[in-house]
Amino acid sequence: MPGTGRTYYIAGAGISGLTLALALAKFGATVVVLERSPTISEFGAGLQISPNARKVLDNLGLDEALTARSLEPNGIDIFPYRRQTPLVTLELGAIMRERFGAPYAVMHRADLADTLYKACRRFANIDILFGVRSWDVKSHAHGVTVSIDEANGQSRTGRGLAFIGADGVHSRTRTDIIGGPQARYGHRVAWRTLLSFDSAAGQIALDRVTVLFGPDYHMVCYPLPHRRQINLALFAKVTQAKSELGTRPQLPGARTQSPRVDALLTAAGDTWSPWPLYTVRASEWHTGNIGIIGDAAHAMVPFQAQGAAMGIEDAAALAPLLIAEASAEVAFEKYHRQRRNRVARVARTSATNGRIFHLRWPFSLARNLAIAMQGRRGHLRRLAWLYGHDAQPVVALTRARRAAD
Repeated sequence: MPGTGRTYYIAGAGISGLTLALALAKFGATVVVLERSPTISEFGAGLQISPNARKVLDNLGLDEALTARSLEPNGIDIFPYRRQTPLVTLELGAIMRERFGAPYAVMHRADLADTLYKACRRFANIDILFGVRSWDVKSHAHGVTVSIDEANGQSRTGRGLAFIGADGVHSRTRTDIIGGPQARYGHRVAWRTLLSFDSAAGQIALDRVTVLFGPDYHMVCYPLPHRRQINLALFAKVTQAKSELGTRPQLPGARTQSPRVDALLTAAGDTWSPWPLYTVRASEWHTGNIGIIGDAAHAMVPFQAQGAAMGIEDAAALAPLLIAEASAEVAFEKYHRQRRNRVARVARTSATNGRIFHLRWPFSLARNLAIAMQGRRGHLRRLAWLYGHDAQPVVALTRARRAAD
């Protein structure tokens, strides 16, 4: 495809930023990505790539690479507190492809970031600058002017049609440039670690995701076969200061755990990393030709496992608009209108899940009964609005391709 003559700057080489860079480059645009870290760095966490996100990534040509580094689980085993056998196994696997047109997979966050990075490196029109010391951006009638202090101490100035902040939950683009809110800490923490397959033998299935409920906490276990490891993520509310979290989960009230949770905690020892959870509610996602996507715009609690997916969807929605519209400002306005209600609904669902997952007895009995009554396929109906979504409307893609040509 011939070049569009359009240049875009992106702050942040995370999942949202690299997905957007790849999508824009596929339309022939020139993309400059600014990253403070010296390398691609997504720290140890498993994530779910549900069909709504996988369709975007597959359209970018990543199907084969993702399949090689992810697991398409047969289901999700749900274990209420101290239960020895699953209450139900939510069906995944082939039925997800049949219902929603793409697989449901789990993988390590670093593997997804690396897959995106390698895909970007194949495009001569994507330039990723690592170790960027600082940047400044000004919006004007014809686009943006970006000043960059590079890792080697040199400075450069460039011009483009738009600047997109994909710089995460503590986004400088949101707070300093757009004038949006600071991220909010809700005293929830995700403790994360990796176990070898052998260490978890007999405790969880290695071809399925496992969710373990407890009073005021829950644990999610993601098998990662190509690594021969299992990612554990334990979520709980805490009263401690962030500086006092340590390297072992501090469960509410120090309650006696179920034997399965005890065994996994013992196997992991002091290898856990605490990750304080922040949320963002920004009413504005752009000013002039400067906008934000992903966690920078709408970070949410991870109890529907859609944080990365929403950033991927953002990129898929925004890229064709930036190419097709006469001005970036119009593109950002349309993108915001398209995305805000859906993102808000996902955030509400995630927050509700957090309350449901952490219920204490006797309220947990009602939760367990509701889950059992929905059965193995109830989630397919309940979440069809989420998994069946197409973030790349045909009209927008058609207009963008015409503009690129």
